[in-house]
Amino acid sequence: MKKNIFAVCDLEVDYAMNFMDHLNQKRNIPFEVIAFTSAEKLKAYAKEHKIELLLISDKAMDKEIRYLDIGKIIILTEGIQSEGIQSKGIHSEGNSKPELEQFPAVYKYQASSQVLREVMACYGREGVPVPGLVTAPHKQVEILGVYSPLHRCLKTSIALTLGQLLAEKKSVLLLCMEEYSGFEELMGKSYEGNLSDLLYFVRQDSLNLVHKINGLVQSIHNLDYIPPVRTPWDIQETTAAQWEKLLDLLALSTSYEVFVLDLGSELTDMFRILDKCTRIYMPVLSDIISRSKIAQFENLVHIWDYDRILEKMVRISPPFHVEFTGGENYITQLPWSQLGDYMRKVLRLA
Repeated sequence: MKKNIFAVCDLEVDYAMNFMDHLNQKRNIPFEVIAFTSAEKLKAYAKEHKIELLLISDKAMDKEIRYLDIGKIIILTEGIQSEGIQSKGIHSEGNSKPELEQFPAVYKYQASSQVLREVMACYGREGVPVPGLVTAPHKQVEILGVYSPLHRCLKTSIALTLGQLLAEKKSVLLLCMEEYSGFEELMGKSYEGNLSDLLYFVRQDSLNLVHKINGLVQSIHNLDYIPPVRTPWDIQETTAAQWEKLLDLLALSTSYEVFVLDLGSELTDMFRILDKCTRIYMPVLSDIISRSKIAQFENLVHIWDYDRILEKMVRISPPFHVEFTGGENYITQLPWSQLGDYMRKVLRLA
């Protein structure tokens, strides 16, 4: 089914082309992206084609465009930067087009990824389902879980490494389902939205989930991820059925080929979630206490009649890992570390 049109119009040719290139590199954008460098070309196109979403600079916007058949118009403003999208329009001093105040606006001179997140967050708030965004029900998505009943076994580092390695060739989304992820502290920044928001949308049966996802998603190189929850209660109070619903909706309404799940021990009905996975990577340690904990876990799997989980398990013994850097640099260097070399071998054998 043909995608809806996301048009970008800016009189600065380099900006319009560079922004379009950025969007086209995002493999999960549910739109066909077209760039225009003049209002006249945009108007001519819009008279013949339906534009679902238009991001247009305040300098290019005129009265005729307001009355074209366009689903949603968002203004790309050069005014004073604010946090997030200005839902009530442009309010910067000296604005020469007060008529634009009826439209939401996003600040132009920031990272393209941030512009995209704010635009998608605004578009997702509309709550009107858009035809053509849901893929075929038979679409197969590989769900890879990383889980261990042990602690201090490099589980999260393995999930981050695995995700980045797979993202070299596939479209990958990482979901950290731990009660304490430490992502904001690790990355040294705060997120405007996170997995808690996505879970709220799922509980509310909210429409346009795909746009809400794009309003939340962050990237490390080619790996996309949803910022994890801030409070452990958001993990503990989410049922297995809700996690399953989220994964099913993500599979149906996005183009991701692989989900990597960093699974914490506080998840409700853990075995049911593990059973949802295509393959499960379990880091193990060789000391007697660790071996005893693994044995207890496997006994419980048998007792609860989830033996098929064990068939999906890939036990891994990661090498001793030294941290040379912190923050985002730590994450981006993982594929080239000893751990990265080890996980490349694991993937070739899987």
